[in-house]
Amino acid sequence: MLPLSKLCVHTITTKPWPIEVAMDKYAAAGIGGITVWRQALEGKNIETVRAGLASRNLEVVSLCRGGFFPAADVKGLQAAIDDNLRAIDEAAALGAPMIVLVCGAVPGQPLEKSRDQIVDGIQAVLPHAEACGVKLAIEPLHPMYADDRSAISTMAQANAACERIGSPSVGIAVDVYHVWWDDALPDQIRLAAQHNRLFAFHVCDWMTPTTDLLNDRGLMGEGCIDIPGIRKAMEEAGFDGFNEVEIFSNRWWSQDQDAFLSRIVSAYQEHC
Repeated sequence: MLPLSKLCVHTITTKPWPIEVAMDKYAAAGIGGITVWRQALEGKNIETVRAGLASRNLEVVSLCRGGFFPAADVKGLQAAIDDNLRAIDEAAALGAPMIVLVCGAVPGQPLEKSRDQIVDGIQAVLPHAEACGVKLAIEPLHPMYADDRSAISTMAQANAACERIGSPSVGIAVDVYHVWWDDALPDQIRLAAQHNRLFAFHVCDWMTPTTDLLNDRGLMGEGCIDIPGIRKAMEEAGFDGFNEVEIFSNRWWSQDQDAFLSRIVSAYQEHC
């Protein structure tokens, strides 16, 4: 049975709860880590949130999210850089060692151009991230999001971007929802590990049929993803970080969140 000390829950997973409630509930359940989404910090004193998490022995695994670097004009490119610089400041204030990057894309713009803008954007904010001790994790997204959410759709593309950037502060967040279908995944996990790029591991499940391309993720064990197999590949490659539950689900958000959190803990131990 997987230890709860290695379980991390994203605040977006229990979106109806404000962060003060989430931290109480996660700690009471024995969960070891938390990934904080930026909207959960809106209107909050980040130092106060950090102190609250520390007092509950919740390890801050990462801040979500940065990215969305591509844009159709110079003004948009600069706005993205400015927002990512703010995210780095927020991560540093929160004590988060890493920011997860949903890298972005521009509908109608060639994907290669968007990938170039992603690399340029990361390089632009990298000095500030390094100065703050914050790592940047590129998260490849499922190809169904290649139009406007991420021009980086595969582990191979994420590894290629990391290679171009060439910094130990830039790596990859592996989310099973986005990469489970890729037959090159095991080799690309090993390649990332060889360069110390395996920064994060996110879990949920793929519903069949899915009713919403964004907000119909399943609880682990509800869908068709071989989560234990991917976790084993990660661990055999040397990854020893948290198993982060990240579920966007209108179905689960509409239900009792205490019962949902209990189901998360059970599903993590039974199906991860």
